[in-house]
Amino acid sequence: MSKRQRNKPRSKLGKTPAAKRRVRLSPLFFLGSAIVVLVVLISWRLQSPSIFSVTRSATVANTANPAAVGNHAEFQKLKGRWRRPDGGYVMAINGIAETGTMDAAYFNPYPIHVGNAVASRDGNATKVFVELRDVNYPGSTYTLTYEASSDQLKGTYYQAVEQQRFEVVFERVSDRRQ
Repeated sequence: MSKRQRNKPRSKLGKTPAAKRRVRLSPLFFLGSAIVVLVVLISWRLQSPSIFSVTRSATVANTANPAAVGNHAEFQKLKGRWRRPDGGYVMAINGIAETGTMDAAYFNPYPIHVGNAVASRDGNATKVFVELRDVNYPGSTYTLTYEASSDQLKGTYYQAVEQQRFEVVFERVSDRRQ
């Protein structure tokens, strides 16, 4: 028997033990696991309101002008349905708290989740900020100013997926049935 054979432990059947046997995982296992984790994270992010959105809504309402609280009459002018004539997108402002927090909905033509909506005052101007949080709208925003003379909301739409800004106008939709 050689010196090498003498140093190797042997089992009862004369074979070397399988204690150092390696388990090999397929690369597809790792790819599948990564996909599952990504899907869970994305769906959780889209379904749960962001704590940062809530913080930002309070900040937008109060830092634009601390006197924003109490301008409830100015905010009430924003209530109603608004349509973008360039694409038929509709924003419905159903209610506005004295703090500026808005109960808003957005349609294209189907409902798109509004993650954050707030009205604020900046001098004599009434401002609207709306953040969309849905599939294909992950953080897209509207930053608008109400123009009383034309009864329009004018401003900028930030399309988050393409990272582009567009000048937009919303016109008030008449309450009368057409």
